[in-house]
Amino acid sequence: MDIAILFCTCVVVLGVASIQHQLTRSDRRVARVERKIDAVMRHLDLEEEVPRKDEILTLVRDGKQVQAIRLYREATGAGLVEAKQAVDAMS
Repeated sequence: MDIAILFCTCVVVLGVASIQHQLTRSDRRVARVERKIDAVMRHLDLEEEVPRKDEILTLVRDGKQVQAIRLYREATGAGLVEAKQAVDAMS
């Protein structure tokens, strides 16, 4: 009985490790594709359209950086660091 539990635990641990490895690999691939798309957009002098940009700019002008970052994250799905960098660039 103890050997069966140990075996099942090992299988689960190995399965989780395998899934995590695949996710990490996928994250790296997505990041690489995003960098390439960003380079192409810069080369073509294109700018990404930000939803609700007018509202975000109003918050920035009013000195409400935290609310602007929160709204940027809600509108774009960006992470905290990316949203802060984008809002700072709008200042």
